[in-house]
Amino acid sequence: MTVSDLSGARWRKSSFSGAQNDCVELVVAGIGAAVRDSKNPEAGAVSFETPGWDFFLGVVKEGRLDS
Repeated sequence: MTVSDLSGARWRKSSFSGAQNDCVELVVAGIGAAVRDSKNPEAGAVSFETPGWDFFLGVVKEGRLDS
């Protein structure tokens, strides 16, 4: 996924984020997903192809990134 793939993308964020804008935004596209900082969307996004995104979600759901 490239930056040009994200032009016109419909970014979304969790309803749990509240009004502070202290969260990440997500877009799911045909070949993967991308995340960006909601406070600074111009800084760019981190993109994942589908297998990498699925792996990342699995790690998060298992709590392996909790400190």
